[in-house]
Amino acid sequence: MSSVLSPIALATGEALCEGGSWSKGVSEGEWNLEYIYLALLWTLWCALHSFMISLCVVAYMEGKLGDRYRYYRILYNLISVLTIIPVLVLSASLQGDPFFTWSGAWRPVQILLAAGALTFFYSGARHYDLKQFLGIRQIAEHRSGKGLTETGGLDTSGILGVVRHPWYSGGILLLWARPLDQAVLVTNTVLTMYLIIGTVLEERKLVAVFGDEYREYQKRVPMFFPKHKGKWGKGKG
Repeated sequence: MSSVLSPIALATGEALCEGGSWSKGVSEGEWNLEYIYLALLWTLWCALHSFMISLCVVAYMEGKLGDRYRYYRILYNLISVLTIIPVLVLSASLQGDPFFTWSGAWRPVQILLAAGALTFFYSGARHYDLKQFLGIRQIAEHRSGKGLTETGGLDTSGILGVVRHPWYSGGILLLWARPLDQAVLVTNTVLTMYLIIGTVLEERKLVAVFGDEYREYQKRVPMFFPKHKGKWGKGKG
């Protein structure tokens, strides 16, 4: 792995940017088993995360638990938090000097990425129900909504009329707005792939739940980033 990735990183830095934004921090031999373990742990966490909310597992748990299924969302969130801790600990232990920093002429790009991420997060939060997301509303109201809106229905208004998954869009931007060292590069690569693949799988479930209504929504609105000027505020709330 080192014989391929390290020269690419160095050559790209030297070719694209003179002036210190890139450094020769990625050297031969530094890509060792620890980074493979990190990639593997992230992959396992992502796989568990997706497996627990897959159509077959959700259908099985709903049938098995009956009325108690309303606790499943909060259990899912708890397991996700507990299992990510060892991955974060390993990632933090591997962090070193960055080989790329958003300095000099690159700083405005970092600011734009961070501002875009915050816009997606804030705009999405205005339409998603935090209590539903955490699993609190399901327990309190003895029901299990299929979506993250307060009613559990499909909302296509506001930012959701511009992109279908604003929180995932913000997550991707925020990941790559950080200075890059080897551990961050591994983390960003795996999580970006997970967000893309996981969203495709999630949308299969949304199509199964909302049917043609969601298929039409897919045709009108892009997944992550606007392709043209969206009709902000239009759509079904």
